Parts: sequence; C-alpha cells; structure tokens
Amino acid sequence: MKIEHLGIAVKSLQSSDELFARLLGKENYKHEAVEREGVTTSFYELGASKIELLEATTSESPIAKFLDKRGEGIHHIAFGVENIYTEIERLKKAGFIFISEEPKDGADNKLVVFLHPKSTNGILVELCQEKPVV
Repeated sequence: MKIEHLGIAVKSLQSSDELFARLLGKENYKHEAVEREGVTTSFYELGASKIELLEATTSESPIAKFLDKRGEGIHHIAFGVENIYTEIERLKKAGFIFISEEPKDGADNKLVVFLHPKSTNGILVELCQEKPVV
C-alpha cells in the first residue's frame, strides 16, 4: 500500500490550478470529469504520489456538500493497492465500514472504493487500483 494521492476539495479549479501550479512549480497533467460523482478533477504528480483537486459540477455532488459544510481543504486520502478486492475483504474482517463495498470506476484510470469516516477517525479513505488492461 502507498499514498496514491490526496484529494482536495476546491471551489474553482481554474483559480486552484493557478495556485497549485505556482506552489508546485509545474502544471497539472490532466483534467477529468467524473459525471457520476458530479465532479471535475485536476491532477498533479509529486514523485510517486499525486494531488487531486476536486471541483463540484452539481449542487448535489459529495464535493458540493463537503464544501458547504467544511469549505475548501483536504477531502480524502487515497491509498494505492495491488488488489482492491483483497484489501476490501481484509479491511472488512478488520472491522472497517465501507461507503460502498463494490469498487467503481474513478478518475485517472482507477477502480475505487471508499471507507466510511466513522471507522477511520473521521478521515475519508479511498482505496484505488489501476484498472486492468482489457
């Protein structure tokens, strides 16, 4: 397991991209819409890890709700795993609660699943695995 990325909720990708490009000294490597989640993302590589900026595209998206409740800031930490199904079973046996136990397509060519913050000291944890090549 490794830290794959930190997800940061932002009000505006445009202004946040400008800020993070100045902060990191590099441009993002991609924007991607995840319509099912009502979000547009922007990714920055930092060595073996990444920063994912998340902007809501609908008022009902989890990011919009997060921003309304908490404002801009760290939304989640994502751990990269070799086999997401094995990790789900291991963590369920260890007593962790999942928001959904079935992985779904996420941004950046990943399968993703989220653990409920109630079981992780209030932190939204994402597990992600590179999608297999078909």
